[in-house]
Amino acid sequence: MQLSTMSAEQIERIAVRRVKAKMGWFFHAAIYACVNLFLITASIFQGRHWHWFALMGWGLGLAIHGAVVWFQSSIAGHQMRERMIAKERAALSGAAK
Repeated sequence: MQLSTMSAEQIERIAVRRVKAKMGWFFHAAIYACVNLFLITASIFQGRHWHWFALMGWGLGLAIHGAVVWFQSSIAGHQMRERMIAKERAALSGAAK
């Protein structure tokens, strides 16, 4: 379904879902910053530098979460998804005959 053919309710539902996803990512990033600030402080006071493991591991998760949230919600991503769905529908309806 193209964005131009969606009803106001469908557009509202998609907009709310995207905002929730983006707010979830911002919350994730804020928690990441607070917890890792504490871990960096604890690591430095111990005289070791083990905080890099937490920064890198959790940072990778945060980056993947961000990629899903920000790239999936883009118009280009939505259009590509819709084209793929239409292609699969066509293939399935052709196979059902």
